[in-house]
Amino acid sequence: QVQLVESGGGLVQPGGSLRLSCVASGFTFSNYAMSWYRQAPGKAREVVGYISTTGLDTNYDHSVKGRFTISRDNAKNTVFLQMNNLKPEDAAMYYCNRPSQPVPWGQGTQVTVSS
Repeated sequence: QVQLVESGGGLVQPGGSLRLSCVASGFTFSNYAMSWYRQAPGKAREVVGYISTTGLDTNYDHSVKGRFTISRDNAKNTVFLQMNNLKPEDAAMYYCNRPSQPVPWGQGTQVTVSS
């Protein structure tokens, strides 16, 4: 059964940090690039960033570049999103998925940025 399980969200003050995790199962994780996405209330889901199968290539939306870092551990079928210097506009539900041949979305993990 293909499954994505995100975790690590929470409430953080502006300027704070969080590390999100996404554990994949049901497919050969190392064969697929992965992306992180986010969706704020009333807005469309947007891509936060991308990581290649090996982890050697990444790219990010301009709004998070320099603050967020995506990494992966293929031995643990896990992709990470390190978020630093969080801003109120980063508040959203965060998801991971395969950018090509996406699988059913997980439940996401909520990030709230507020003082």
